[in-house]
Amino acid sequence: MASIATTNGGPIPSILLVEDNPADARLAVEAFRENRLDNPVHVVNNGEEAVDYLNCCKKQNTALPSLILLDLNLPRKDGREVLAEIKADQVLKSIPVVVLTTSQSEDDIRTVYALNGNCYVTKNPDIEQFIETVRLLGDFWLKTVRLPPR
Repeated sequence: MASIATTNGGPIPSILLVEDNPADARLAVEAFRENRLDNPVHVVNNGEEAVDYLNCCKKQNTALPSLILLDLNLPRKDGREVLAEIKADQVLKSIPVVVLTTSQSEDDIRTVYALNGNCYVTKNPDIEQFIETVRLLGDFWLKTVRLPPR
């Protein structure tokens, strides 16, 4: 899980996608590819796997993701718990976490921001709109924003 070098010698920002719906995960990855966002994407399908993946990266001293796309309603450990663990960890807390979920609950929105989530985006059920949302997220978080060095 080493960093992949770009032509200028810097690492390519990677993405951790935490999504329990295989169709949504596949669509998000395809949307990145269609929009020429060739960043490595690691997909896990529940909250426990997300935390295990991040802890494994820390333990093995390998590259952490530069961006986490996190669904809220996950099996085993929900997205709120995962977000709380990430933001409480000294090593992980600087990784931007974008919550990408179907929930439109104001309580969920308040909770995510109270837990220091960086962005809350509601998934659009229209496939074309969902692809556009993923494109915009990728453009903003991976091309426009300066992320902390990993």
